[in-house]
Amino acid sequence: MLITACCRLTPALRGPRAPSVVAGRYLLAPGVRSFADRSDKAEEPRTFHPALLQFLVCPLSKKPLRYEASTNELINEELGIAYPIIDGIPNMIPQAARTIRQNKKQEEAEQH
Repeated sequence: MLITACCRLTPALRGPRAPSVVAGRYLLAPGVRSFADRSDKAEEPRTFHPALLQFLVCPLSKKPLRYEASTNELINEELGIAYPIIDGIPNMIPQAARTIRQNKKQEEAEQH
């Protein structure tokens, strides 16, 4: 029994294996190429795929976010902050977010 267990573990301990073709299809987001598909030509800029919005929420308020293509940011209207998207990857660290609106007192003063 011990020999059988060792025989099963040995291949796993030899090192990481390349993921199967089927697993590779599901691990990649739409529009993202695998390492095997990359050639030596210049890299195209990666874009954010809006389908990811159904899974992403603001880490502070846990509310849904809105994608703003013109600024390439994810917007939280409630808190008035925008998370940058760099190379197609949203930076959801609250310290990296920028304020997109002034505080409410300044907004009210401008409206009157």
